[in-house]
Amino acid sequence: MKYANGQEVRLGDKVRLWSNCYGVVVCSMDAGDYSSAFPKQDWQYLTSGVIIKTEKAGLIHYIEPDEDFELYFER
Repeated sequence: MKYANGQEVRLGDKVRLWSNCYGVVVCSMDAGDYSSAFPKQDWQYLTSGVIIKTEKAGLIHYIEPDEDFELYFER
């Protein structure tokens, strides 16, 4: 998955999903990267996209970024 600017979404990126909702990329099925807290064996059934962990909305699986999805802080 890529941000609107063409940069790849990477494990550990801090992202802004919408106004006042931020999260961290904890899995990238596209890149085959999984954090230790979210291991591949638990999430490999999702074949594409990324998982974002947020405080406000919990875990969110994105297959494609929506219009507000942007890199907030790179790891």
